[in-house]
Amino acid sequence: MDDEILVDTSGLQCPLPVLKARRVLKSLGAGRRIRVIATDPASPLDFRHFCNTAGHELVEMAQDGERIEFLIRKASS
Repeated sequence: MDDEILVDTSGLQCPLPVLKARRVLKSLGAGRRIRVIATDPASPLDFRHFCNTAGHELVEMAQDGERIEFLIRKASS
């Protein structure tokens, strides 16, 4: 989608996928969305925790084999 920014962290292990996503989110305005692609099996837990603590919305999470996608909407503040 045009309003999403893709962050491909395939092959990276914890905590790098979350750190890369956080860096991209910092540069965006409230309500913007990023789609993160990860292959680290710990990513679902890591991204749930990150979104809960930072106030971002984990809009969607889908897994296909090793590939895990997260759609995250940046918090308003």
